[in-house]
Amino acid sequence: MAKTIGTAAHRALIELLIQKRMAAATTQNELARQLGEYQSFVARLESGQRRIDVIEFLELAKILDFDAAEAIRAIELLL
Repeated sequence: MAKTIGTAAHRALIELLIQKRMAAATTQNELARQLGEYQSFVARLESGQRRIDVIEFLELAKILDFDAAEAIRAIELLL
């Protein structure tokens, strides 16, 4: 399996998360606090420097109030 960081699908995932965070009117600091992480954790996710595992993705969907399955289906179209 090839590396995923930097692929079109990874960039789409990052863009989706940024859009969902902004739609929720949540700052990186606020999101980090809700995740129990530092702001730099969210910054690394949003800059593409860090992969997002499934459990993290589900937690982000819960916090930012979006349908994780629907988001995955949209990104899957890029594969």
